[in-house]
Amino acid sequence: MDKAKSIIDKNGSGSCYANGLQRGFHSQASNGGCNAYNSSGNCSGGTSNVEHCHYLHTDDVEANGSSPAKRCRLRRRVESVKRNRPPFPWFGMDIGGTLVKLVYFEPKDITAEEEQEEVENLKSIRRYLTSNTAYGKTGVRDVHLELKNLTMCGRTGNLHFIRFPTQAMHRFIQMGSDKNFSSLHTTLCATGGGAYKFENDFRTMADLELLKLDELDCLIHGLLYVDSVSFNGHPQCYYLENPSDTQNSVKTPCSLADPFPMLLVNIGSGVSILAVYSKDDYKRVTGTSFGHMMSKEKRDSISKDDLARAMLVTITNNIGSIARMCAVNEKIERVVFVGNFLRINTVSTKLLAYAMDFWSKGQLKALFLEHEGYFGAVGALLELLKSSEEP
Repeated sequence: MDKAKSIIDKNGSGSCYANGLQRGFHSQASNGGCNAYNSSGNCSGGTSNVEHCHYLHTDDVEANGSSPAKRCRLRRRVESVKRNRPPFPWFGMDIGGTLVKLVYFEPKDITAEEEQEEVENLKSIRRYLTSNTAYGKTGVRDVHLELKNLTMCGRTGNLHFIRFPTQAMHRFIQMGSDKNFSSLHTTLCATGGGAYKFENDFRTMADLELLKLDELDCLIHGLLYVDSVSFNGHPQCYYLENPSDTQNSVKTPCSLADPFPMLLVNIGSGVSILAVYSKDDYKRVTGTSFGHMMSKEKRDSISKDDLARAMLVTITNNIGSIARMCAVNEKIERVVFVGNFLRINTVSTKLLAYAMDFWSKGQLKALFLEHEGYFGAVGALLELLKSSEEP
């Protein structure tokens, strides 16, 4: 059983360990198991790695350490590997330049046995995240976006959406350290530029590794998954009817059931415009940068509110014009706008709808999605739960 002992060490690493993401995640995932995209929630696929390797057995758990808490933790890990899914808690993160987006899956089908064996810090994390809607001065759980009764990797629960400013990241990492998160997971799935910026802080402050994921892959996979499960029985996608009348345009639900090809415009701290032909076939067409008013005298001569609105109108019209041009060049008729720039920003939503209608002479509609800026974080969560890879 030397192999078993090499799997369950203090770092939780190894190619067969369900959460051994850094070196063994993809090789373990490629052998099949539970598919996060499987709406039925059944675990299916090829033969489990556990059957091939015989690395983990309950007897080994009992033999490793005398602490009841440690034995319980090891048993949870063994059971997770047997089921070919990572142990709880399940998180995905998108660390942007301005905002951190985090999604957390709260299991609602916990058995009495699981609850009895659940370690205290796991209970503490779940209680803290689900019993609060605000965290400190800047963290917010977007309750109105919560997805209820989802089945992911064979478990039923709710998906929570949490955001906080990137400048508060060190407080978040410290909280993870205080709650002894590294005893539950050794690796977090994260995307966005901040996954590189804060990688060393996670390692030194919280004894956690970041599995850094491709930002655009996560965006597209997360968007397609969230749209596929619907928004608690309601469509995820919508457009504004009568966009030329920005005062009286009406939010109208629509279907994104046949999404390809689509032009995906992600507006966050920066802008990326993607031509998406399938889940894994896309290209970045272009991006935009924001200009500044260079003259101090001109800035001082107008109110801050007027300046802010003028810049918002200019930026939004520019994005709409460029998006329409890209759609024409790529021969794509479906244009979808996402990103946290649109969060609680009805002015920009209406202006984008108007700009697309104006520049295309009524031929193109601007489509929007309810979960706006969270798709990258959802994509990171899906990577944690990923069961198979294309060869």
